[in-house]
Amino acid sequence: MLLALKIERDLSKEEILELYINKIYLGKRAYGIEAAAQVYYGKSIKDLDLAQLAMIAGLPQAPSAANPINNPRRAIDRRNYVLARMRTLDKISAEEFDKAARAPVTARYHGPISEVEAPYIAEMVRRDIVERFGEDAYTAGYNVYTTVDGKRQQAANKALQSGLLTYDRAHGYRKPKPIVGISMLTVADDPALKEWLGKANPSFDIDWPESLDIWDDHLRNLDSRGIISPAIVSRVAEDGIWYYDGSDERWLPFSAMEWAKPYVDVNIIGNPVSKPAEVVSAGDEIWVEDTGNGPLLAQLPEVEGALVSLNPKDGGIQALVGGFSYGSTKFNRVIQADRQPGSSFKPFIYSSALANGYTPASIINDAPVVFEDKSLENTWRPENHSGKFYGPTRLRQALYKSQNLVSIRILKQVGPRKAVNFITPFGFPREKLNPDLSLALGASAVTPMELATGYSVLANGGYSVQPYLISRIEDDEGNILFSADPAIVCKDCEQQDAEEEDTDSPQADVDTIDGVATAESLIDDADPALNIAPRVMDARVNYLMVSMLRDVVRLGTGKRALALKRADIAGKTGTTNDQKDAWFSGFSPDLVTTVWVGFDQPVTLGRWAYGSNTALPIWVDYMETALQGVPEHPFEQPEGIVSARIDPATGLLAAPGQENAMFEYFREENVPKEMVKPASAETDSDHDGQQEVIPEQLF
Repeated sequence: MLLALKIERDLSKEEILELYINKIYLGKRAYGIEAAAQVYYGKSIKDLDLAQLAMIAGLPQAPSAANPINNPRRAIDRRNYVLARMRTLDKISAEEFDKAARAPVTARYHGPISEVEAPYIAEMVRRDIVERFGEDAYTAGYNVYTTVDGKRQQAANKALQSGLLTYDRAHGYRKPKPIVGISMLTVADDPALKEWLGKANPSFDIDWPESLDIWDDHLRNLDSRGIISPAIVSRVAEDGIWYYDGSDERWLPFSAMEWAKPYVDVNIIGNPVSKPAEVVSAGDEIWVEDTGNGPLLAQLPEVEGALVSLNPKDGGIQALVGGFSYGSTKFNRVIQADRQPGSSFKPFIYSSALANGYTPASIINDAPVVFEDKSLENTWRPENHSGKFYGPTRLRQALYKSQNLVSIRILKQVGPRKAVNFITPFGFPREKLNPDLSLALGASAVTPMELATGYSVLANGGYSVQPYLISRIEDDEGNILFSADPAIVCKDCEQQDAEEEDTDSPQADVDTIDGVATAESLIDDADPALNIAPRVMDARVNYLMVSMLRDVVRLGTGKRALALKRADIAGKTGTTNDQKDAWFSGFSPDLVTTVWVGFDQPVTLGRWAYGSNTALPIWVDYMETALQGVPEHPFEQPEGIVSARIDPATGLLAAPGQENAMFEYFREENVPKEMVKPASAETDSDHDGQQEVIPEQLF
């Protein structure tokens, strides 16, 4: 009030109006009449003719619903109303009125055309540029080039939104929100509204009833959220509903809303619905999904998610979606949400075990255990999700079955602190990794970006790369102000360096623990001028780990990824306690992608929600498009890896002629020396009904 009085005192009416019309929203992201002139007509306001000026003057009432691009018919009505008022006030002649009122719509969109929606990316870029250049970032006309792939970003948007909507539908329909002033409005109260609603197919030949402006005002504050858009129920019929979307009344058949059983809680939904009136009422705010095959009733999901996709060869961000809708919340879950990764962290625990002498054939007892761990402050009795115990289990088998007790036992043997030292160079902040046994189950919270960065090491053969987004910045004259110089994976460079090394040089400078090299000792002293990514994991250890993760897809919790029909896919699911987080991180040699699903305030996703059926379908949907046209690239087998026939029950060398023998990969120095005894060789082992074949065929 005080500000209004001050403005009234200091400015004339004309000056106040000038301020207003230069700030008011006029649709299509245009604020002010000059911006509107540029957006709709591609020229200055001073160059517009009378019809065009009247068109812009008619926009303030409903800039989204009645602009000449979204709804030309209604825009003409508004334009002609303005012209009529000008004629009544004798501001224009009768001849000018007739000419302008008959003028066709000449508006076309002249604003920037975005190839793909990437608001989370845009905000990351904005922050970076402001940090580099200060407030000049907004006015200096910089051109910023990113690593994002448009096709992949579009696929990521669609995959995440579709996946979250699928989860949301499976848990029932929450009561829609009635619009204040509309649900209370009876048709009899407004003859114009009655006439409009009474038409089966409104043509807008009649004057637009003023009551509908309330709807427009409401919808204007509810922008579309990707593949879903807001609408208001105008009529409810026996076989469907009519809804108003800001430009027209449209039909939604009951078959497109039949899924909407009432939400009870995260684990329970109500009885099936038999008619539209059981779902919505006239005046309700609803959301409609564009499926490509007709509209579908939707709702803004309460569940959230994130997807990030990296090039494992240099860390370039290929796609990033920080949530269901940037319009709902600006919180970027890819880089800001620390969540427990659950079993999707196990590959790093297993990698540390393989680096410390374990093999995929090592036998670990999957049996009940009680830990008195001082760092955990109490007695801990971990168990597998199934509640079952499987006894002696090969390491490979334990990973694809995601057996918790095996992970805990190998971490205890390796040592939590030693494991943290090994894992940190993968891209995880050391302070986030708790050096206790809970690390084995992914209890240390990390961001989706950090997890994807860690998986990049597995995908690229053992090298550390750092995510980056901006590849180049130019000024308004094309001068390069910044050019990224990311560390890149160069296996040929490493091989060349190895050939040039003096093989007789002493090894005293290599850090070892119990005779096994630590991750720190594996980091290459690469030539800084070349900016070669440092190796943080032995190539052979990496290969063994990847081969085990490929079995997660072939035999384990990642089976849904087989839908891609590619042999160069590996990954791991993750589900945390009480199903509060669902993950899938997977990769090919060319692309790493991590998907997370959960609620912002950690609560259960439901008793049947797991990484395998909640996050993995989103990953598959995205990767199906992201890998189109990308040839399959087999993971390269490094020197020093051999295969040997083993007994599946003991992990020892198989006896001659043993029928249930299988092939397994080993580092050449870790091949079992002992052969299984005949009695053990006769023991039938759990093969999950799969025929074991040699690794080269298996993988």
